[in-house]
Amino acid sequence: MSMALSIGLISLIIFGNIENLILASQGVVKAANPLKLAIFSLIFVTCWLIIGTVCTQQLETYGIYIEFIGGLAIFILGIQSMLEAVRG
Repeated sequence: MSMALSIGLISLIIFGNIENLILASQGVVKAANPLKLAIFSLIFVTCWLIIGTVCTQQLETYGIYIEFIGGLAIFILGIQSMLEAVRG
């Protein structure tokens, strides 16, 4: 496994976990059903794993852009979650 691929894999794991934590936090703020939230989270994590496993080789050249878009999405979700939590 090359160094760039292992760094990309580690960043996907970290960003994926952060994104799930943000979405779970939004679910708590919105008083969502925890069972439905857990089921949907598992479904999306599984889809993310399959897409990541299948498409990693094909999309490796676009890694910089994908990481930027993922980081931006996490940043926006985090701000949205904090604003909704502060508003009550």
